[in-house]
Amino acid sequence: MLHSLFRILLFGAVLTFNLLLPNSASGAIGAQVSYDSGNDVVGAYVSMPNGQGPYPAIIVIHEWWGLNQWIRDSADRLAEQGYVVLAVDLYRGEMADNPEDANRLSRSLPGQQATNDLKAAFNYLKSRQDVRSDKIAAVGWSTGGGYALTMALTTPDLAACVINYGRVVTEPASIEKIACPVLGIFGANDRTLPSRSILAFEKSCKEAGKTVEIHVIENAGQAFMNNTQPRYFAAEASEVAWEHITVFLDGLLQ
Repeated sequence: MLHSLFRILLFGAVLTFNLLLPNSASGAIGAQVSYDSGNDVVGAYVSMPNGQGPYPAIIVIHEWWGLNQWIRDSADRLAEQGYVVLAVDLYRGEMADNPEDANRLSRSLPGQQATNDLKAAFNYLKSRQDVRSDKIAAVGWSTGGGYALTMALTTPDLAACVINYGRVVTEPASIEKIACPVLGIFGANDRTLPSRSILAFEKSCKEAGKTVEIHVIENAGQAFMNNTQPRYFAAEASEVAWEHITVFLDGLLQ
């Protein structure tokens, strides 16, 4: 019996040690968390620097694939730069590995549910002692880029918004609601987002006195930052985009 007890205690110690291991050489630490969104419980992946903080924070919003490994890796990359990063699972546990399923999940996601989950994610981060509650941003890719803009339209205390090849708005009434500086990154070869829409978004924001920074990157299309999608990934363009993201967020949050 003592031998069995020893094995249980040893297993628990090893499990705890593994959960606290850094994800990368720089020391970012990741874990699964959950938070309340109305009557529902939403799962998420949190990645953070190896220290006490408090740190600025980022809500990461996934593409139409769901909360997959690439999104987790992107969260880790941001955490390594000194942020508490919460990657939200808008699909509530589902993921896609082919365009058909991704399209199904994206189209079946209730917009109000997603908006509520993201507002709850914002409140969850504000409640954490290791987060600077006045320095919380949203970063999204593709479908998630559109929802990052939704956060800028619906979350008055959001500190910054990064739209990576996500939908934009041009209506003056919507533009007026933008509550924080916005960085937009798009691929010049992206057929899903007409350049006229991007230019109209930038023009409307500037006319409304909003702080907006737009980069249309050459030799890049939709999903060009996702290195797990070889058909779309553009390595050089991706690094240019990451540099823009780093400079923008550091300037506003650090």
